[in-house]
Amino acid sequence: MLKIAYSTIYAHPLPAGHRFPMEKYALLPQQLMYEGTATEENFFDPTVFGEEVILSTHQPAYWEKLKKLELTKSEIRRTGFPLSKELVDREVKILSGSIQSALFAREHGIAMNIAGGTHHAYSDRGEGFCLLNDLAVTANYLIRHHHASRVLIIDLDVHQGNGTAEIFQNVEEVFTFSMHGQSNYPMHKEKSDLDVGLPDKIEDEEYLYLLNTHLNQILERFEADFILYQSGVDVLKTDKLGKLALSLDGVKARDQIVLKLAHQNGIPIMCCMGGGYSPQIKDIIDAHAQVYRLAQEIFF
Repeated sequence: MLKIAYSTIYAHPLPAGHRFPMEKYALLPQQLMYEGTATEENFFDPTVFGEEVILSTHQPAYWEKLKKLELTKSEIRRTGFPLSKELVDREVKILSGSIQSALFAREHGIAMNIAGGTHHAYSDRGEGFCLLNDLAVTANYLIRHHHASRVLIIDLDVHQGNGTAEIFQNVEEVFTFSMHGQSNYPMHKEKSDLDVGLPDKIEDEEYLYLLNTHLNQILERFEADFILYQSGVDVLKTDKLGKLALSLDGVKARDQIVLKLAHQNGIPIMCCMGGGYSPQIKDIIDAHAQVYRLAQEIFF
């Protein structure tokens, strides 16, 4: 059975006028159930893990400042979010959802987190709507608890996974792959194990060729036994922040490549949602929903 992490705290409201589309976290489960891709039985409310899992990845001094709400104004501004206890609790819930989804993926081959993909969080700071890095925390959890030995992180959000790259820059057990808009945020890129910087306005055919080529090369050099997939949909042509030009069908083909790669090679995969900032919320939900439909088709 496909297991999907979801909590109402994912859609915690932000102050009026904030541009981050929080409503997608509530609308996506509704859409999946309306169309029959999922039922209530597929969803689970994540149990919060203790802070030791956070400290496996993030610096103790940063975590202390975060949980005590003692970030400076400049540190808060860098995250893009107004800081609050509710926001910190939300981030902890999200990373707990990613860990639990990964554990379900070991059992069922795949599992999903409606939120997650907070790849801009560094070991010692937050950035770009990300306070804690759920991808990194999950990879470290899997390795430390002997659920995996070699984790491949496939990050196809339009923005480079700079925080993830920094956290794993000297870790041989984790391979970080980021395919992103070269001229997009962050302007200073960290060094992933493999970075593919894309030109503005790249379309489906060239994008999918590059993705296929690089994924095949990665599997030849890195024998992954677990995949974490950041499936952001800000690569869409309609996205107001993305600068790329993928169609809805192109995003579906992208997700299909990744999920089939995992399924055909017998590698468990956990998928988290990442970014999406199209002006029409329908475009965001349609694009995100595709990976859940594919999960059901390919794995079940």
